[in-house]
Amino acid sequence: MHTKLGKLQTTIENAIHGMTPEDLSRRLGDKWCAAEILEHLNLTYIGTAKNLEKCIANGKPGVTGDRRSKLVGRIVVTGLGYLPSGRKSPERALPCGTPAQKVREEIMLNLARMDAAIMEAETRFGREPLANHPVLGPLTASEWRSFHLVHGKHHAKQIIRLRQSQ
Repeated sequence: MHTKLGKLQTTIENAIHGMTPEDLSRRLGDKWCAAEILEHLNLTYIGTAKNLEKCIANGKPGVTGDRRSKLVGRIVVTGLGYLPSGRKSPERALPCGTPAQKVREEIMLNLARMDAAIMEAETRFGREPLANHPVLGPLTASEWRSFHLVHGKHHAKQIIRLRQSQ
């Protein structure tokens, strides 16, 4: 596994270490519970993997649009490692109630699947943008890894806060 995604894996594992399915399902106010956060992350890994697998099958990157229009956001997230709070999740990455134990079992498998898809796309298409991110626009392999690491750390902090409040 690529070092950035290995670090992401460790970050998630540390955040949920020792949490039972009941702990993962416990909600604080109207915010997502830890299981929903994990499901959201899992859906983003599945989505990225599928997107890149489609590009690989088609034999070309799946990039549309101009990278320059989203440059600032891309630099903030993938370059500076900062994910601004308050943005709504895209519909396709909203949790839909997958049981806590199931999402806990699947998330690392889908992280590995995504890592393999990024690696294969990078091998085939090089350092050029591979596919579009819904907010950040066309991303390179390195930018995809950075995005997922920053995004995962952002949500791991939320899980840790939930765990500490229980």
